[in-house]
Amino acid sequence: MAGTLTSSPRPLAVITGASSGIGFELARQFAQHGFDLFIAAEDIGILDAEAGLSSLGVQVESLQVDLATYQGVEQLWARVQATGRPVDSLALNAGVGVGGDFARETSLEAELNLIQLNVTSTVHLAKRAVRDMVKRGSGRILITSSVAATMPSPLEAVYGASKAFVQAFAESLRNELKDAGITVTSLMPGPTETNFFHRAGMDHTRVGQQEKDDAETVAREGFKALMAGKEKVVAGSWSNKAMVAGGRILPESVKAAMHRHLSEPVPDKKS
Repeated sequence: MAGTLTSSPRPLAVITGASSGIGFELARQFAQHGFDLFIAAEDIGILDAEAGLSSLGVQVESLQVDLATYQGVEQLWARVQATGRPVDSLALNAGVGVGGDFARETSLEAELNLIQLNVTSTVHLAKRAVRDMVKRGSGRILITSSVAATMPSPLEAVYGASKAFVQAFAESLRNELKDAGITVTSLMPGPTETNFFHRAGMDHTRVGQQEKDDAETVAREGFKALMAGKEKVVAGSWSNKAMVAGGRILPESVKAAMHRHLSEPVPDKKS
């Protein structure tokens, strides 16, 4: 809804991919801690998210926009600037997955769209926001990465590579901005109960069918780490933390085999 944000003593948070899942729960965390919100996503559910978050007593403005396009990111940033308010916190959360065998199953169009959304839009929107933050000498940035950033990701090859990119980008940007009054934090969830696996075509896989972390828990841990100015947080279950810790010593071939096992279809049960 256009023009719903007015002058306010509350800080402003911008959250992408906020119509559901981790993004929506991040927006709820910001609202519960006294932030006004500008939320964006490509689907119509962003309007329902705006209505739900407005009930928490903060100002909320939403935009339905395709951030996989250059024009979409520019449209979002123009709308944020039109509020006349500085962005205190930016949560770059929008992302999508594509599952399947790269040579035989997945769509090139879907994978290029994934790169545009997960990688290009993250860099694009960060560039716009960071320059304003540097001028002010303050700001917080949260980038949703993944435990997949720490390992080869067969059967999710392009998704895993996209998360390795944003993880490296977050860590590099954090170092560049360390004396500028700006913190950069990466949120690294494992499998989380959202519509991610359904959209990625992975309902039939082991990871798609296993028990997953709660999106609210992941978002709460991410928000806490952001506010504390931490470099990163491996959110969710202990197994996520063990996976990342173990990944520091395991050979890449072993990590690839582990990921492939989770991403393979569950064998049909014989009657």
